[in-house]
Amino acid sequence: MNTEPQAPPFPPQSGPLFLHGPAGRIEALAGVPEPAAARGVVVLLCHPHPLHGGTMHNKVVAMLERSFLELGARTLRFNFRGVGATEGAHDGGDAETHDAIAVGEWLVKACPGDVLWLAGFSFGSMVAARAARHLPAKYLLSVAPPVGKYPVFDALPPPPCPWLVVQGEDDDVVDPQAVYDFVARQADPPTLVRMPETGHFFHRKLLDLRGVVKHAARDHLPPAAET
Repeated sequence: MNTEPQAPPFPPQSGPLFLHGPAGRIEALAGVPEPAAARGVVVLLCHPHPLHGGTMHNKVVAMLERSFLELGARTLRFNFRGVGATEGAHDGGDAETHDAIAVGEWLVKACPGDVLWLAGFSFGSMVAARAARHLPAKYLLSVAPPVGKYPVFDALPPPPCPWLVVQGEDDDVVDPQAVYDFVARQADPPTLVRMPETGHFFHRKLLDLRGVVKHAARDHLPPAAET
């Protein structure tokens, strides 16, 4: 007998919801674009490091959500295990990847008419990149990926989809040159956007980040539905 809680449908309006993950309850927040703008995309957003204050309410993640909503995509940001009302304990990235995969699998079922995109900031970009290998991802966005801080990047297979990397040139947490070198080493290098005079948390650069994301991702959107 299956005793797991039934997964909820994707909500018709923006707002909070709870999902069931490998460690129990996952706290999430759904975003829904204006109906006339909808473009058949749902984006899973992964937040920065939980042990350094990272949550789904991080301002960079919130700006990514805004960017995708303005492009007509539905969005889903969620708290990793041990953050907010999400059950479980921090695991350094491995279990968090399982959480992201579980949420992504739910999105595929809950939004059968949408293509799935993945996006992450800092620690979340590592989780999203790993999860992309296990989900039918059609686009991947990595913002300030912590190359050099996690050995997983040394053996990370490229995602089976277009990949955008955004890196601030004055990042004081992630070594920008390590990110540039990582991108250059890829057999099929992702698109790299270097943002000058930009630190790790995009202080005073959030609107610029919004512009970068919208400009780069727009060409990968499915055609607008005919009305």
